Amino acid sequence: MAKITYIDHTGTERTLEAKNGESVMEVAIKNSVPGIDADCGGACACATCHVYVDEAYLGKLSPPEAMETSMLDFAENVRDNSRLSCQISVSDELDGMKVTTPESQH
Repeated sequence: MAKITYIDHTGTERTLEAKNGESVMEVAIKNSVPGIDADCGGACACATCHVYVDEAYLGKLSPPEAMETSMLDFAENVRDNSRLSCQISVSDELDGMKVTTPESQH
């Protein structure tokens, strides 16, 4: 189990407990986190779960696969730390991770 902090574009933080194996997007949807819509339901077929990952945790994530990279092309304001939250699987190693939703998703 890990605690993930979701930060919206205004700086409001919401820390949630996440079970290992869940995606960061699934936890957000279950808890009605604003800014993460997940229109495709986590199939990596849209970019409505785009987040900025805390730089300290980027190295702990699996590298993005080609499909995720392609979908990020449709997201606005993509940065070096942009990821799709549906593609981030929670593990103990991610305890304390912060993700921020882009202003364009609010």
